[in-house]
Amino acid sequence: MRVSNWREVRLGDLVTFQRGHDLPRKEMKDGPYPVVGSNGIIGYHSEYTTDAPCITIGRSGNVGNPFLLKCKTWAHNTTLYVKEFKNTDPIFIYYLLKTLDLGHYAGGSAVPTLNRNHIHPILVSAPESIKEQHSIAVTLSVLDDMIELNNQINKTLEEMAQAIFKSWFVDFEPFRDGEFEESELGLIPKGWRVVELGEITEEIRERVKDRKIPVFSAVKTGDLVLSEDYFTKQVFSRDISKYIVVKPFDFAYNPARINIGSIGINEFSYTGCVSPVYVVFRTDQKYKWFFKMLTRTERFKKEVNTRASGSVRQTLNFDEFSKIKVVYPYAEIVEEYNYIFEGLIMAKSKIEEEISILSEIRDTLLPKLMSGEIRVPVE
Repeated sequence: MRVSNWREVRLGDLVTFQRGHDLPRKEMKDGPYPVVGSNGIIGYHSEYTTDAPCITIGRSGNVGNPFLLKCKTWAHNTTLYVKEFKNTDPIFIYYLLKTLDLGHYAGGSAVPTLNRNHIHPILVSAPESIKEQHSIAVTLSVLDDMIELNNQINKTLEEMAQAIFKSWFVDFEPFRDGEFEESELGLIPKGWRVVELGEITEEIRERVKDRKIPVFSAVKTGDLVLSEDYFTKQVFSRDISKYIVVKPFDFAYNPARINIGSIGINEFSYTGCVSPVYVVFRTDQKYKWFFKMLTRTERFKKEVNTRASGSVRQTLNFDEFSKIKVVYPYAEIVEEYNYIFEGLIMAKSKIEEEISILSEIRDTLLPKLMSGEIRVPVE
């Protein structure tokens, strides 16, 4: 076993960056090649500009953030991409770029833009041996691959929960052998009801006042997230005394953004709050998971869009929200679904814990490996 010497060089001695290529969305032709913008994949095209692997960094917009795709891609003009690797391991270069604050080199006051001529002279350290570069890249890639695999498993678990919900409460497949009856929403299993949301939800208007509690935001994934963790800058007021309290398993949505799916449930174990422009409501605790999945169905989303009002920006207040009609199953069926759903949640939670541990290990190792503080032996 041996380790190679490290040297201090300019970034331009390791790679050559090239500005990406113009491609208006209307000119994208459906194909197998990802179009990579400053925020990642923005579409697909029938042609490509760079072979695999493709490494880009945001040139404008999300400036300086590196992306790696292990396939042929079209590098959009909002990016810089690596045109040439100068006897370097491409994956090592990707991890090296992640340790550099490239956004700091952007110029322009109104719209910051990254110029390749500004980053080529940056001094960096790298092992002379491409084998050691490769060993470092493999070490970090193993962790990232495990994280990605776990993310895919979690995505599958979410899809399973949605598929079971649709089978039970939209298509009524497990109940086909039983009796059905007519309703204003079509045939439904006997004993189920059609109700307005106002009958099964309660609006919450409790204010924070002098309490110190975290602020949530509803995002388009259909989740309530901690604002401080999700956004790069503070998006809420310093004075949150008039914010609305959101207890565990309460729901909240921004009336001006519900049409894009931003309605979420507080799945944290603690109480938070949301902006006073939000609507907060509570359901029967037995029905919380049923309601979470109900809000993700196509029929529910269509109903929301139909009822949202406003010529400039669609909004949906609680009064209009309360008028939405849904098929409401009896409690015993919902409790059976809860048993399955909560099993999927537990599995997903364990996987998220593993993702967190792997991410922490990777983030700890990254600067140490890329600086040579920790060395990787090479055959």
